[in-house]
Amino acid sequence: MNGAQFKKIADLLYRDSGIVLSEAKRSLLVARLNKRLRTLNMADYGAYCDRLEGPDGVEERRHLLSALTTNVTAFFREMHHFTSLTEEVLPPMILEARRGRRLRLWSAACSSGEEPYSIAMTLLDAFPEAPQHDILILATDIDPLMVDRARQGRYGPEALQAVAAARRDKYFARAEGGFEARPALRHCMRFGELNLHDAWPFAGKFDVIFCRNAAIYFDTPSRQRLWHRFGQALVPGGSLYVGHSERLDGPACPYFETAGTTHYRRNAQPIPALPA
Repeated sequence: MNGAQFKKIADLLYRDSGIVLSEAKRSLLVARLNKRLRTLNMADYGAYCDRLEGPDGVEERRHLLSALTTNVTAFFREMHHFTSLTEEVLPPMILEARRGRRLRLWSAACSSGEEPYSIAMTLLDAFPEAPQHDILILATDIDPLMVDRARQGRYGPEALQAVAAARRDKYFARAEGGFEARPALRHCMRFGELNLHDAWPFAGKFDVIFCRNAAIYFDTPSRQRLWHRFGQALVPGGSLYVGHSERLDGPACPYFETAGTTHYRRNAQPIPALPA
């Protein structure tokens, strides 16, 4: 892969997703894409660059994203977030739901689904009658392959090691090769492909947003724009949970207050629209 080919692929990736691929990542790119070239029976990266901009380019760029995004996740990863959700965030939300208010939670980079299923288990433990109320957990990811895996809700025994056996058996049924999420767990969940860099196809606001270890792929302007958009998407008092190595920065900061470790709460200040 020569410099011009690397730049073309990096520019396409940034244009499509906001993900920054520095020159230092060229060897990683080659390692991740070699298998794809073999699958396509392509001899070199010149032909691959042509494909990215050809008639099959849109579909191929989805494969490129799948190859380059690192889907590291686990059930109840960063447990302090779920403790916060249980002890601080959900109790007032549950009272409001019982009074008839709709509740919306969003796992905005759901990967293979462990995070939104962890949110759903936490919610159902605290509020078993949640399916009888207007509650939705939205789970989205830029990678369609990951969204499909999440939607299936099937996991091997090793993936569920972090889940206590009683909780696991309550929410998952034994299936070939491991476990499958029970209908009661899926009831409040919806899965979809979504690029955080693009327009978001919903107008309603969220009470809780988890977006952990996604902004680390973005450059500073794209990351700060994402924080601002999350601020616009949250109700006053709503919670934003970010990754362990991430911190809110930029123009969105005045609209959030620190509520815990990598947990931010949206304050009541009106947040202006982003400039065009």
